[in-house]
Amino acid sequence: MEIPGLVEITTQDELREIVPQPLAAAAGKTRKELHELDREWLAASPFCLVATSAEDGTCDVSPKGDPAGFTKVLDGSTIAIPERAGNRRVDGFINILSNPHVGLIYFLPGRGDTLRINGRARIVSEAPFFDEMIVKGNRPQLALLVEIEEIFHHCSKAFLRSKLWKPETWEPDAVTTRARISQTLERTDEDLATLEEYYGQAYEEKIYKVKY
Repeated sequence: MEIPGLVEITTQDELREIVPQPLAAAAGKTRKELHELDREWLAASPFCLVATSAEDGTCDVSPKGDPAGFTKVLDGSTIAIPERAGNRRVDGFINILSNPHVGLIYFLPGRGDTLRINGRARIVSEAPFFDEMIVKGNRPQLALLVEIEEIFHHCSKAFLRSKLWKPETWEPDAVTTRARISQTLERTDEDLATLEEYYGQAYEEKIYKVKY
């Protein structure tokens, strides 16, 4: 796409002309092993994003969420994330089969800072710790085992700019409902009333009752 007046950055030197080298505190904050403060964060976090890319470079970012502490710390450099049944696309897992590198961001509701982890992942279908990942009777059929290569805490600037955790800025009804999006783009042969019922209270009630 041609955009008049567009100036593209194509080298690191060009990039650094605009963005200087990071300060020592930022450049040197990455670690390879979990600190007690990292473990505390993981124990309190109910949500993370998992970024992956396939061997050909195509990317995916998948949300993962469960009760706080859903990520299992196995040792100082290894964590495990349970996989619950979803839409069966498993885009991120398919990427991992050809490229094991993953990036994770852990959130705490109401907090602007985040915990970031980069590492190498494996998909496992059974392990002793699966029994410790049962939620409402649901034992995961898969889990993501991540060997940590980098871990660090990230500041809150993006959250402050976006006011993400400010309830007075929330407008969940500003866009089309999930049921109508589904009918328009995905399930075009189903009526809206059926989809509204599907995505209503019953949807939340059954999220731990389904398996792949």
